Amino acid sequence: MSAIFYHNTKQKLEAEESRNEQQKKMVQPILTQIKKADTFYDAEDYHQKYQLRKYHEILDCLNLSNEELITSPVAARLNGYLGGYGSAKAFEEECENLGLPHKVRSLVSRKLQNKL
Repeated sequence: MSAIFYHNTKQKLEAEESRNEQQKKMVQPILTQIKKADTFYDAEDYHQKYQLRKYHEILDCLNLSNEELITSPVAARLNGYLGGYGSAKAFEEECENLGLPHKVRSLVSRKLQNKL
């Protein structure tokens, strides 16, 4: 399930506005739910960074422990790109800031190019 959780009215309105703006750019409806935050439970480890976990060669190169994989901002960005949320061009522009090893950069670039 894709969801945005809010804590107050301002956050709810910002989430709805953002969703509505993005929807204008898309044909398919955005199914992300916007819900009031309640008790939060982390998903099981195998659900964390699900898209990235499909690419074992990239994971091996990152050499992150399971906890590091779950909390890593870099892993989160890669997970998004590999899940189809970002272009190959955007990835290349962001690579310097991610500090990726050359092999990871090359592997991810190749995967993104193949999705075109």
